[in-house]
Amino acid sequence: MDSITITLPHTVQRPTEMPSHGPTTRISQPMVTGTSVVAFKYKDGIMMAADCLASYGSMARFRDENRLMPVGNSTLLGMTGDTGDFQHMKHTLEDLLTREYDMDDGQNLGTRSIYRCISNMMYGRRTKVDPLWNSYVVGGIDNGEKVLGFVDYYGTTYQAATIATGFGGHLAQPILRKYVEGREDEITEEEAIKILDDCMRVLYYRDARSFNKLRRAKVTAAGVEISEPYALETNWDFAEFIVGYGS
Repeated sequence: MDSITITLPHTVQRPTEMPSHGPTTRISQPMVTGTSVVAFKYKDGIMMAADCLASYGSMARFRDENRLMPVGNSTLLGMTGDTGDFQHMKHTLEDLLTREYDMDDGQNLGTRSIYRCISNMMYGRRTKVDPLWNSYVVGGIDNGEKVLGFVDYYGTTYQAATIATGFGGHLAQPILRKYVEGREDEITEEEAIKILDDCMRVLYYRDARSFNKLRRAKVTAAGVEISEPYALETNWDFAEFIVGYGS
């Protein structure tokens, strides 16, 4: 009798369900975000401020965030938007500064060069439909000249004497136009601090994602200085005269 060979069906191993290109590692939408940055030119340099809050959606989740960053010896960076993308930008700039330092050619990156680098990076990511979800304010002293510029996640750029991002563009910018524009070379540091605190106080009253704890920074010929966090004095008595407020 001829032998009969029986082939048993083998078990098919189901592949792990994962995209062929691997897991998604980029941010598809902002999650943990910071709000407005306010900055302007004054007599001695650039003054800038941002609060210490990072919101997870509508929840005031992280209350000791630093959204101001020194870049080199004479440049200051302020961020509005996603904190994760801001960390990516910080690592990129730190690598850039390290490479420039290792060149050991006696040259330092100026504010204009750093501003151009950030602008190109933001526009490059936008053209790949993979933007960094941030707006940046770049301020500094470059060859004795005060430089203050803005760049957003579209790669849009402009330079001005006063800049405010986020809700600050609606709430703080009118204050800056009234008290700063046309007077940039007259404003003392004490007056600049008062103007900045007034802007941040209005934002705390009117912007639900803001906080009354903030950091203030300045850039002068002596370098970059960022303050420790401090709280603004506030008074909510005016709310009693607003129709429909509370109960």
